Amino acid sequence: MLLYVIRHGDPIYNPDSLTEKGKIQAEALAKRLAVHGFDRIFSSPLLRARQTAQPTCDLLGITYTVEDWTSEDLAYCDFSMIMPDGSRRWCFDQQTTLLKNDDTLQLGENWHQCPCFAGYDLKKGYDRIIEGSDDFLERLGYRREGSIYKILRSNNERVAVFCHQGFGLTWMSHLLQIPPHIFWSSFDITHTGFSIFQFSNYADGYTSPKCLCFSDTSHLYKEGLDLKYNNEIDI
Repeated sequence: MLLYVIRHGDPIYNPDSLTEKGKIQAEALAKRLAVHGFDRIFSSPLLRARQTAQPTCDLLGITYTVEDWTSEDLAYCDFSMIMPDGSRRWCFDQQTTLLKNDDTLQLGENWHQCPCFAGYDLKKGYDRIIEGSDDFLERLGYRREGSIYKILRSNNERVAVFCHQGFGLTWMSHLLQIPPHIFWSSFDITHTGFSIFQFSNYADGYTSPKCLCFSDTSHLYKEGLDLKYNNEIDI
């Protein structure tokens, strides 16, 4: 199975939707994703994700299925915190060396004890996403057993999940078994960036996902659109 994790296009957060730029990005993305197509398409319940998925669905003649557990609203409740300046932001929206340093690298499964998360129960939110992921992947034929997956049935499908930055980064940290504070401080995903995870159907009946590409935005270049990462950095 190939699992595509795709961030929505350039957003308007209130009211929840895509900007005109985001809609153009979604159309460009659809052309790229339609090259090999999908067998199943899933989306966050939020409008900006569904609007990003729709052009791909239209090209392929597929209807997306909403997965409530992928909602960014839920993730933001789980992983936002009050910063020293009084603003509420994502817990990972901090200087990267506060999340990743010689001391925090040793935390492993106790990542939630990172000093910069003091006073917040982030593990509860992480466990919620793990539970949703386990249910989702088992429906696709892969049951998690510890850090790997038992193949319940060989799945050769291409599966897309249209979702969000905060949720997506957190879910991918679980898929790759990288503690979230390390993943958050090391990786980011941009608007309509897609990442691909391969679940190989090994003969011994077990598998683990391998990342084949991360936050690919080649479709934006192909359509002559700007390559400003998260509207901040020209790449």
